Amino acid sequence: MRVSNRLTAAVAASLVILASLGGCSSAPVRAIGADQIAPRQAERNLSAGIRAYEEGQYRTAAARLQEALDGGLAFTIDKVTAYKYLAFIHCATQRTQQCRAEFRKALELDPTFTLSKAEAGHPVWGPIYRSVKSEQSATQR
Repeated sequence: MRVSNRLTAAVAASLVILASLGGCSSAPVRAIGADQIAPRQAERNLSAGIRAYEEGQYRTAAARLQEALDGGLAFTIDKVTAYKYLAFIHCATQRTQQCRAEFRKALELDPTFTLSKAEAGHPVWGPIYRSVKSEQSATQR
């Protein structure tokens, strides 16, 4: 009983302190809706597309990545990422022109876009990326 009384007193004191602090706030606290913190459908499609790509499900990956782009990805980096994976899919399935087009779209959005060292060293899309990047650099001069 003694511990219970102390606990009750401590809780009551905490509530009094919290109640008194409520009037000290200088700015109102805004509630954040779930739509502001939860990923939107476009971002979920991007994640699903990357996952499908990593599992070798290229057709599903390409569909989800395109849905992400069509759905209005909010950030440029996400759009660039979607185009990069679409380029990888096209290159891996021997559609060189589509691969080049996707790399071109990524570079148009972000001229500083680069592949990681491992990605750039890939024997199929590495040379295509370097070629498109070189064309872009020549055009900007």
